[in-house]
Amino acid sequence: MPVNLAPPKPEDLLPVRGVMLGVAEAGVRKAKRKDLLVVRLAEGASVAGVFTQNRFCAAPVIICKEHLSLARPVRALVVNTGNANAGTGDDGLARARQACAELSLLLGCDSSQILPFSTGVIMEPLPVERIVAALPRALADGRADNWASAAEAIMTTDTVPKACSRRLSFGGKSVTVTGMAKGAGMIHPDMATMLGFVATDAAVSRAVLQQMLAGAAARSFNRITVDGDTSTNDSFMLIATGAAGTRTIDDERHPDYAALAAAVTDVAVWLAQAIIRDGEGATKFITVRVEGGRTEEECSKVAFGIAHSPLVKTAFFASDPNLGRLLCAVGYAGIPDLDVGRVQLHLGNVHVAKDGGRNPAYREEDGQRVMQQSEIRVRVELGRGSAETTVWTCDLSHEYVSINADYRS
Repeated sequence: MPVNLAPPKPEDLLPVRGVMLGVAEAGVRKAKRKDLLVVRLAEGASVAGVFTQNRFCAAPVIICKEHLSLARPVRALVVNTGNANAGTGDDGLARARQACAELSLLLGCDSSQILPFSTGVIMEPLPVERIVAALPRALADGRADNWASAAEAIMTTDTVPKACSRRLSFGGKSVTVTGMAKGAGMIHPDMATMLGFVATDAAVSRAVLQQMLAGAAARSFNRITVDGDTSTNDSFMLIATGAAGTRTIDDERHPDYAALAAAVTDVAVWLAQAIIRDGEGATKFITVRVEGGRTEEECSKVAFGIAHSPLVKTAFFASDPNLGRLLCAVGYAGIPDLDVGRVQLHLGNVHVAKDGGRNPAYREEDGQRVMQQSEIRVRVELGRGSAETTVWTCDLSHEYVSINADYRS
């Protein structure tokens, strides 16, 4: 079960004008499950994306980047779960292109105006014929208030769908931001998450939208890790339909830019944290904050050093205050001139280590008390400067091994 994360209530997910979402059962990998999503966009919508840095990126990632580079208006997104279409070579590219072509025929647009996305098992041929056969059903299901069903349709090992909404007002006009994401394992994005889609009915130029997206990704999906593995399919998309009738945000100095960027980032952070709360086999949600670095980069090295460590993560699972593992991770994080005598370590409200060693006032039972909680905060002070960063992770349990050992069965 996820850590303090309930499925979203459909009525809490606000429709975004200019976005229609339709779901179908295509039988991509398993029968009788939602596994195909088509997202139709109003004419004039702007779309921006960031993608995995994995060199073995999936066929749909390659085609998405190619189609976006043409700067043609995007009319639809097609998303399948159950099969990643990664590690599939030229055949995988051809199958992804076929899905785009077939959907474009149904919508009366060019295939380059379709963006494909896949998630699931790697290195297996995409059953594109099943996707093509189900496209009409997905289109017929299209509704503006279909976010809850859409979030369910993109799940793989997720135990709950992940989606949320925010509402703003610009010049007396209501503006909505709604987003959804999937991800539970193979999480250490080098840009975003496994799959994430956020949409707003505000009007935003594509260049500004890309800038807004990059900022949101840096503060959310690039701050999470479940297991340190970067997927082949990571994609995070931001859509602005302009259907709210607001003035176009075409510069970061626009009076509405800051508020919209904050709302987009807020949604992205919520979704990123939801992925960690639903990490495969997770029982603990852990916030790692590193302060007092010379640069944010070195703070990130320390934070991810802690968050990636199997020894640290298994200690959290066992509620074992074996906190020397935390200091060990700080030490090997890659800061060669780190003065360990200035490092401070806090676990929740407990001061564990100071001046390079165990705090004389620290008691094991205090550490045990914090380790038994379902939400734990680790804070490290480096004593080198004023930079800081925060990373979110989860523990590593027996269930994680079981889920991944049985994934293809």
